[in-house]
Amino acid sequence: MQAANLLFIISDQHQAAALGCAGHPLVQTPNLDALAAAGTRFHNAYTNCAICVPARASLATGRYVHEIGNWDNGLPYDGVIPSWMHRLRDTGTTIDTIGKLHFRGGDDYGFTREIEPLHVVGGIGDPAMGIRDGSLMRESRIGIDEAGPGDSTYQQYDIRNSENAIRWLREHADDQQPWALFLSFVTPHPPFLAPPADYARYRHKDITLPPQWAQADWSMHPAYAWMRRFFGYDRPFDEADIRRLHAAYYGICSFLDAQIGAVLAALDGLNLRESTRIIYTSDHGEQLGARGLYGKFTMYEEACAVPLILAGADVPVGREIDTPVSLIDCHPSILQALGCPKHADDADLPGDSLWEIAAADDHDRTVFAEYHAIASRNAFYMLRDRRYKLIYHVDAPSQLFDLREDPLELQDLAHHNDARSQRLLAEYQSRLRQVVDPEAVDARAKADQQRRIESLGGREAVVSRGAFINSPVPGEAPQFRAFQPAE
Repeated sequence: MQAANLLFIISDQHQAAALGCAGHPLVQTPNLDALAAAGTRFHNAYTNCAICVPARASLATGRYVHEIGNWDNGLPYDGVIPSWMHRLRDTGTTIDTIGKLHFRGGDDYGFTREIEPLHVVGGIGDPAMGIRDGSLMRESRIGIDEAGPGDSTYQQYDIRNSENAIRWLREHADDQQPWALFLSFVTPHPPFLAPPADYARYRHKDITLPPQWAQADWSMHPAYAWMRRFFGYDRPFDEADIRRLHAAYYGICSFLDAQIGAVLAALDGLNLRESTRIIYTSDHGEQLGARGLYGKFTMYEEACAVPLILAGADVPVGREIDTPVSLIDCHPSILQALGCPKHADDADLPGDSLWEIAAADDHDRTVFAEYHAIASRNAFYMLRDRRYKLIYHVDAPSQLFDLREDPLELQDLAHHNDARSQRLLAEYQSRLRQVVDPEAVDARAKADQQRRIESLGGREAVVSRGAFINSPVPGEAPQFRAFQPAE
């Protein structure tokens, strides 16, 4: 592969299904649809952790969360473990970033320049996420109650991110050496406020309600029952609330698409398209009321699957790929795109080149994800290949889905007592243990989280600090809310 420029575009909390090119009947994303038509789209792409800080640390390092220890939003990436940015910069490549990073801040992450970066609050983030003993709750219903048309600092920030990217492309249009730009938008992450014109695109009556949205259909698996209780979602929202939420979320997706479209138009206007490869993805998805859950946090498709599109030189045009991939595959892909040789210390990275996967025939492959953060009393893990998905819960029943026959994940094979289902369950649990020791990693994560809390003055100090719903944009003050004791 010949070295070329790389424009890596990432959003925050973009559900994989919320794209026109993914077959969504309503969501209008013409710019991302055109990008997919000009390149390759992956049907089965996943985050390695369905929450911001761990997902972005895995993306940067190419390693699983249990390898790097960035368990939650209170343990942000600090640059100590080398990133793909370090590797590029060490070879003399310009690697700049614009927008959200969600790293610790003030450290060396390998970028040559950070332009208006969003890092965790105060270099600390949200350490109370490490209090997972069931003693605290965070009421989060207000985000759904307030969903609808309106402005937000996140929209304003992403407009600036788009403008900064266009300005950056103009400044580097005549560079003699290939460059990399990491452009990170924060929408469609909540708040669920969409520009009024974008909100108006989506009539509530046209919106299809998500799987198992009604309380009577909720899975009462203990992990999800606790998650609903933790956030206050155990009191169900009505159908009108969920339709309004979807209209707002889809409107934000259209807003995001317009910002990306402006950047891609500038790329074309500067005659950089042929010399630039493009990757688009997101750090995780969004539940949107499916199964009575909201936000990310789970291993269901709504939260764990992410959009992934490649375009540019050497990328097959108009191709759709079934081979499973995940965000850790970005590390070797980025280095290959810029002609950066693989470092000896990266020989054990678990990811593979997305460019090579896109050029090959569809084949089976296993991807892995894990979760150790807010609203979970114990860890849970995902193992997914082309057909089956295992969700393994520490100290709770496993789940197993046949995604070929049951793409909405309505039939849990782990609860079927037939010999075939139980044999599959045992096989996938055994395969999971070849990747990770679930119980040992769960214990290690909790010990690290406890040490983090003690280093910040102990439980009382962390709890008294309060929690914030959304990380503020640069220049915006965080708004903290008090915790509630579990009843």
